[in-house]
Amino acid sequence: MSTRRAATLERQIEKLKLELSAIGDMRPGSLSTQYNVCGKAGCRCKATPPVKHGPYYQVSYTRKGKSSSKFVKKEDLPAVRKQLKNYERMKLLMERWIDLATELSTLRLIKETD
Repeated sequence: MSTRRAATLERQIEKLKLELSAIGDMRPGSLSTQYNVCGKAGCRCKATPPVKHGPYYQVSYTRKGKSSSKFVKKEDLPAVRKQLKNYERMKLLMERWIDLATELSTLRLIKETD
């Protein structure tokens, strides 16, 4: 029974590896939309009601303990959204791979002690 399960786990891991290799460009973080108020007197952003400047798009992320943010051009939004989605997909696939690999390692250890 454990040999059959091990083979199933190995097939699932290989499938995950293929999916990971096909992900494409990735980017960690989250996308936000911002509207700003400038310092010019009489500007529309100071009117009642205010009409703020924007939207401005920004990706924020933390990598290796360092927080960062980058502005994103409106024309780059579709590509950036795809990169963010790819990153989230990669994390899910990696978590699944770790779960499968842990189970497979446990099965192999049990087999070695039999």
